[in-house]
Amino acid sequence: MVAENTKILTAEQEAKLRQPIDEYVGKIQEQINALRADGTDQVIDIQNKIDSLKRDRIYTAQEKAVKMQAYQAELAKAKEVEAKNKDQVSKLIGEAEAYLKAHFNTDYYQAVAASCVEEKQQALANYAAAVEQLNKEHQETVSKLSDPQEIKDEKYVHKNRLFDAKMKRGKDLQEVKDRRHAAFDHKFHLIDMLRMSKFTFGETMAQKWENYKYTFNRRDFLLRNGLYIAIIIIFIALCIATPIVKNVQLLTVNNVLNILSQASPRMFLALGVAGLILLAGTDLSIGRMVGMGMTAATIVMHSGPNTGGVFGHIFDFSGIPVIVRVFLALVVCIILCTIFTTIAGFFTAKFKMHPFISTMATMLVIFGLVTYSTKGVSFGGIDSTIPSMVIPRINGFPTIILWAVAAVAVVWFIWNKTTFGKNLFAVGGNPEAAAVSGISVFKVTVGAFILAGVLYGFGSWLECLRMTGSGSAAYGQGWEMDAIAACVVGGISFTGGIGKISGCVVGVFIFTALTYSLTTLGIDTNLQFVFSGIIILVAVMLDCLKYVQKK
Repeated sequence: MVAENTKILTAEQEAKLRQPIDEYVGKIQEQINALRADGTDQVIDIQNKIDSLKRDRIYTAQEKAVKMQAYQAELAKAKEVEAKNKDQVSKLIGEAEAYLKAHFNTDYYQAVAASCVEEKQQALANYAAAVEQLNKEHQETVSKLSDPQEIKDEKYVHKNRLFDAKMKRGKDLQEVKDRRHAAFDHKFHLIDMLRMSKFTFGETMAQKWENYKYTFNRRDFLLRNGLYIAIIIIFIALCIATPIVKNVQLLTVNNVLNILSQASPRMFLALGVAGLILLAGTDLSIGRMVGMGMTAATIVMHSGPNTGGVFGHIFDFSGIPVIVRVFLALVVCIILCTIFTTIAGFFTAKFKMHPFISTMATMLVIFGLVTYSTKGVSFGGIDSTIPSMVIPRINGFPTIILWAVAAVAVVWFIWNKTTFGKNLFAVGGNPEAAAVSGISVFKVTVGAFILAGVLYGFGSWLECLRMTGSGSAAYGQGWEMDAIAACVVGGISFTGGIGKISGCVVGVFIFTALTYSLTTLGIDTNLQFVFSGIIILVAVMLDCLKYVQKK
């Protein structure tokens, strides 16, 4: 069947190898189809009719009841036949699968796979020979020319011929790849027919792995995951270096929990700005929002009269029950942050102002107002009973993490299961097309800013609880860069309309873990900014490359 001195199969030879398998399984399939005709096939058909009848509005309730009764009677008969033939069908399926297990790989697939290996080698050899011949012809032609323009034209022609040879090599290799994949997939096609698309877990995983290998592209893989791979390598290097340099283990349960605790408030900030980046925007005021929220929350939850004043007025909320003060602080943080994000969102949506400008303006206003009104002083600590009441550690586990998990779940639901979320992606992808389709770009834009404000308020309130107060206007400086960087690293594209919540979560964890690791290693804070800047630059570069490739 196989040509002499080669394992390469012709299409006819491959079909001949597969013929006994198709005939054997085909005969069994015919028997199964006959058994299913009045049973399983009828059950599926009648159930479809019942579903259609339920949706149908042309019949009265009485007519529907009559038809439904008739369908139910037919369904009962069909199920009876199905049950009667079930054992026989299962026996036939087992027989066919046993035959496939014994013969498919040994009699057919292994020969095709070996053929494909040799075909690939031959395609590469043909390409190398073609390139060598083209180079030889090019050198001979150039040696006969003296005019610079003619030499330049010949080089251009030679370059095109090399490109054509390269394209042919790609086509030949793809054909080999397609052939092997089709041979692999044929077995599951037969099983699909036998079992009516019901695969075992192992079969499903085998198909997914095969499809992954079949569609794998090295360039696309590196564009999507290159940065993650580099960061993981850096993190592994830090895990190795830290015990050597500082005599401290980095990967401990306590350190992991500390990283998750630090990441939790930042998760709210990243989720907030992620919605704005989906709209091809950003937010430079996040850090100042945190400072404002921390200050406001500390004032409300302060232990006793405040040590500082706002516009000279000293507040004392200690007479209010603790639980009320906790929720009052949260409400104040959300209101303050939402007011300023709404202002920025209004100017962005109404006057087509770039978010860079509108949020930079609110950043300056917030910092100026908070610093001027409080004279830049810190307000000390909050009531010591509050953190253990709201974010206690249960058997060493910091429950602040659960707040971040809840935020991720809520924002995921908004993005993926609501009309607003779908409109958010539509406006981010193409605002003009979204407007033509009836979506209010103004409402979606302002809505995204309002959602961001709510999340900023929650994040600053949670950070106040984690740090037990110490609110000041300067707190949170630079946090906007961390939040934006986390989103970009997580795949939230600045081109708009592209991103997943999972990417945002991964980005936050990556940046928090990296910062924690560098701090543990004793790297200067200023140098940590250098690391962050490089990561942002590479992340955006890869995002731009993906966008260019897509275009």
